[in-house]
Amino acid sequence: MHEYLKHYNDWLLSDALSEEEKAELRSIEKNPEEIELRFASALSFGTAGLRGVMKTGRNAMNRHTVAHATQGLASLILTEGRQADGVAIAYDSRNQSALFARTAACVLAGNGIRVYLFDDLRPTPELSFALRELGCVAGINITASHNPKEYNGYKAYWEDGAQLPPEHADAVYAEICRLDIFRDVKKASFEEALADGRIVLIGSEMDEKYLAAVQEQAVNPSAVRSVADSLKIVYSPLHGTGHKLVPEIMHRIGLKHLYTVDEQMVIDGNFPTVKKPNPEYPDVFDLGIALANRVGSDLIVATDPDADRVGVMTRTPDGSFTTITGNQMGALLMDYIITAYRETDTMPENPYAVKSIVTSELAERICAANGVKMHNVLTGFKFIGEVIKNYEKTKDGSFLFGFEESYGYLKGTYARDKDAVVASMLICEMTAFYKARGMTLCDAREALWKKYGFCYESNLEIYLEGLDGAARMKALMSALRNDPPKDFGGIAVRQIRDYLLGSILEDGKTSPTGLPSSNVLYYRLENGDVIVARPSGTEPKVKIYYLLQAADEDNAKEKLARYNETLKKRL
Repeated sequence: MHEYLKHYNDWLLSDALSEEEKAELRSIEKNPEEIELRFASALSFGTAGLRGVMKTGRNAMNRHTVAHATQGLASLILTEGRQADGVAIAYDSRNQSALFARTAACVLAGNGIRVYLFDDLRPTPELSFALRELGCVAGINITASHNPKEYNGYKAYWEDGAQLPPEHADAVYAEICRLDIFRDVKKASFEEALADGRIVLIGSEMDEKYLAAVQEQAVNPSAVRSVADSLKIVYSPLHGTGHKLVPEIMHRIGLKHLYTVDEQMVIDGNFPTVKKPNPEYPDVFDLGIALANRVGSDLIVATDPDADRVGVMTRTPDGSFTTITGNQMGALLMDYIITAYRETDTMPENPYAVKSIVTSELAERICAANGVKMHNVLTGFKFIGEVIKNYEKTKDGSFLFGFEESYGYLKGTYARDKDAVVASMLICEMTAFYKARGMTLCDAREALWKKYGFCYESNLEIYLEGLDGAARMKALMSALRNDPPKDFGGIAVRQIRDYLLGSILEDGKTSPTGLPSSNVLYYRLENGDVIVARPSGTEPKVKIYYLLQAADEDNAKEKLARYNETLKKRL
């Protein structure tokens, strides 16, 4: 018998499963591929925690895999002797998120670990803030961010408010592998743990503290009030956790005319108005555009279901709407923060910023021209959090801003994850700043390119789904690594950075990257363009990032087509 069939039968016979779960498993008994997909391997736990499709099986998100992972985290906390410090738990609007959050709380309580559980859904960054505010040793957030509705996830955080560092993630994974998913998991009764104080509910009092910390990040607090009579903004939470706090922070900074997309203010884990609840995709703005045209709005803002990412559309000169990409918004905010501080003579000492290596180099040019030190880190906001933590130890720098191209931004050190609430506030403030000068964000973007040079960024996503998806992703990256391209579209590769091996190859010489090991390949061409390949940590795909310099958009797209053709021939 195949090992995966043994696991399948073990689950079917387990008393831990409900009749509904057993019926679900019996429904696939004549589908060997589906059984293998669910049981050939367990859902992998890493620095990003768990993420997968919600269904019954060991390679999926369900109450059993959530409990198993939490037992592994509990073992780490007990080993560290930190059980009294407690764990904060939050969850988003996805189907089963509340159930998974309660399950995690019961496991921690069953292990004698104090739990602070939010009484309702909350944005991801508030979880990061809350665990720091409460002095917790760890945090858990049940979310799959902007993934399709079938997915859910489990993010684990450590005491600094950032996601688990690699050594702790490895320790948790080792425990998960050692522990039986049913026999070795300890659970308390939710009602009993709530009654005796092992589980404590937290609510609006934490919201107030969090919103106060967010509002402190305003760069020019009077900007919105100065144009409040005419500034109009449309907002959508895409059926998620931003539905309360994003409108609240906008009102607190003085916005009078905020219009919400009513159909998308409804909390619904099926995300009925969009194909994917991802503010990177223009189609999620369709309802917002219709509303914006009716009310004459300047801007449309949308946050993803766990409110850690934010997307924006702004008016163009002809009155239509255009997307401000994650790279462009990061550069705009970077420039605005520096400009506003300089205008008010409040620039902190030794300012620094942080971005990921797959993020536009326009922000780096802005920082270099303004005396701000830029740090480049691997993809994942925990690496931005590590830079902040290191500066806090040395006390020789002031954090200005951190961002990733995937629409994630943070200003302030109250949290250590990307925050769509503070980003929405700053975007609103920046829009007001430019409106007072007769400009839209579209105009501001053009001015930025004129001053620092045109930059164009694009992504290519290569989906590799199915049983052999992981193997195909590995094979694709290995092919690029073992036989690296010598050119893209006829432009020679000047430098290759292999972050898995930790090496930079240029002019026949090798030097270290200085960053942790990660399966990322980075190519810098003779003309200065950058192409990066990395497997996604949350979906079955390899992502290709293009960071291009050009005279204009037409020139950039022409180069992009040639580079894509090179990749197609290679892959």
